[in-house]
Amino acid sequence: MTKRPAGGAPRDGGRDRGTIALYTVLFTPIVFLLAGLLVDGGLAIHARQRAADMAEQAARAGANQIDTDALRDTGEPVLDPARARAAACALLADHPDQVTASQCDADEQEVAVNVQITVRPQLLGIIPGLSEFRMTSGATARPVTGGTDP
Repeated sequence: MTKRPAGGAPRDGGRDRGTIALYTVLFTPIVFLLAGLLVDGGLAIHARQRAADMAEQAARAGANQIDTDALRDTGEPVLDPARARAAACALLADHPDQVTASQCDADEQEVAVNVQITVRPQLLGIIPGLSEFRMTSGATARPVTGGTDP
């Protein structure tokens, strides 16, 4: 029979001593890794959506640059490629702190825009090789005149 001290705990040589400390040491890095995936994964998703939005808006701005003389002559919307490229790139140039690279291209039918945004991780940046990553998105737009009745 084991003698119990006044506190009621058995005298077993302290076999369970330090178990909580061991779990804390082992699971703390895992908790930080999961928190990093949550926070930095959210940043990546947001950056991807922001890049897609910027590409779409720039493509729409370019698609508004219709050659009015050609429209009057043919009745069909035709882009002025130089003005379309300039309008799309000008919209992206207004955000130099967000857009790290962009490409604007246009012909007489459509405007294509690619946007790249660099994201710096908040928590996972301490891991070597994860100092930053790039999110890219592209969009195209075509000029349309008139509309169809529903």
